[in-house]
Amino acid sequence: MTPLYAQDLDLSRYNVLAVDDVPLNLILIQKMLAKFKFQVRTAGNGVQALEAVAAQKPDLILLDLMMPVMDGFEVIRRLREAPATAGIRIVILSALNSNEDIVRGYQLGANDFITKPIILEKLLNCVATQLQLAGRQ
Repeated sequence: MTPLYAQDLDLSRYNVLAVDDVPLNLILIQKMLAKFKFQVRTAGNGVQALEAVAAQKPDLILLDLMMPVMDGFEVIRRLREAPATAGIRIVILSALNSNEDIVRGYQLGANDFITKPIILEKLLNCVATQLQLAGRQ
């Protein structure tokens, strides 16, 4: 399967929500995805993430776990509980990388898990795969 970003497709139709409490991480994610023309929105914590999802449902969420106000685990739990948001693809991007954190993320409903620091090729492959899977639902 050719990665989505390697195909001649209009990627600007895909809405990605990046959630992280570190502004530099959000800038990095935006720059990584910008050259492929994804629509990237950002949120600085879990509460802002839920508000952003309510305002415009994204195709994919790139979600940090360690955040003030509401952590990523709680965001996943709330999104999976609500029928309107249960099917959104969620990729965890976190420095937390213990087996317990990874398993908990998957058990709550994350679709994939990428550890920080973020590697461009890995992020692009993951985003492409998740968007292709979302298109099949």
